[in-house]
Amino acid sequence: MNKYISKFLTLAFWIALLSCQDEKSGLVEQLISDFKSEYAPDKRVAIWEIEWSNGILSGETDQVEALDIFKGKLDELDITFQDQITSLPEKSLEGKEFAVVTISVANIRSAPKHSAELATQALLGTPLKVLKKEGSWYLVQTPDQYISWVDSGGIQLMDRQEFSEWNQLSKAVFTAYSGFVFAGTDEKEIVSDLVAGNIVALEWTENEYQEILFPDGRFGFVKNDQLMPFEVWSESRQLSPENLIQTAKAMMGVPYLWGGTSIKGVDCSGFTKTIFFLNGQVIPRDASQQIWEGEEVDQEKKWENLEVGDLLFFGEKASETNKEKVVHVGMWIGENSFIHSRGRVRISSFDPKSLNYDEYELNRYLRTKRVIGKNNPNINEVESMMNFPIINP
Repeated sequence: MNKYISKFLTLAFWIALLSCQDEKSGLVEQLISDFKSEYAPDKRVAIWEIEWSNGILSGETDQVEALDIFKGKLDELDITFQDQITSLPEKSLEGKEFAVVTISVANIRSAPKHSAELATQALLGTPLKVLKKEGSWYLVQTPDQYISWVDSGGIQLMDRQEFSEWNQLSKAVFTAYSGFVFAGTDEKEIVSDLVAGNIVALEWTENEYQEILFPDGRFGFVKNDQLMPFEVWSESRQLSPENLIQTAKAMMGVPYLWGGTSIKGVDCSGFTKTIFFLNGQVIPRDASQQIWEGEEVDQEKKWENLEVGDLLFFGEKASETNKEKVVHVGMWIGENSFIHSRGRVRISSFDPKSLNYDEYELNRYLRTKRVIGKNNPNINEVESMMNFPIINP
């Protein structure tokens, strides 16, 4: 064969091969993107960080079922690949895929270091799903699906059996807004502080003090009148106007804290989340997530259409060049007023004659959503929270 023809055919072969490889790479990358959009569109609550390079799939995901479907699609397309994807929870956890918060308020951060941004918080007794470890930090998922990092000092790791045994213990909820666990009934030594919504284990007695147990094995004493059996507490929760207003106003003056979701400090969505939690429901963490729940009841500033408990959202309206940006949320309490966390928990009014008139929020008002009594797939009753890592394997 003419050497020039041979060289030409060899070149054509490699061009065709590279073209085929490029086509396959483009197809795989499109599939990765499509699966991310379908199964993990919000990185705050789902992980799909997968990459394709030279026939190698790498990265990590907690969407295990989706990953199986994804690999099946590649097999159907006759695309060979080397699988280096890490499925979460990591095998290195050796079964310790469950955790329970052991301090009054655990700070959960955006990265595995104390200097990282505070993403959210979790209260004592909150069950967590553990995904992986880095140093002394654990990537965890909270019952509202939020994924961030917590220091090992704030949690008790458990395997499935240990978590099941902990869950079978009788529980009680701390109902005062703040208080302490004491080493003895003489109240001379403090074991831990407590905040509203903390969950502890105990065998109920009729004594003035209840002996309580922490998830990490510590114990202490709490005054009887500051606790309520978990079942009694959860069954008594009602999203009535009176309860919502009472809970919200009891937090008046609590300082603003970015990432805060407790009596110690709250951001705007952490405040609405806390109001609803103390009245029996677990709602999404951020304002930009809460706005997708419920039913829209106003966009035209017709305040007569609003009811106590409705959530008001604020931010920047969509334009030809920018998407809508939701940056703030508050709760309607009637009489042209809403309560929210900005600087501190405060009441604002849309009535120009009111001392609490808030022109700033009025000017960035977006719309109001009603979640109470509506079908909200991402809002759950508090009782379901206790089994969260089990029912969300």
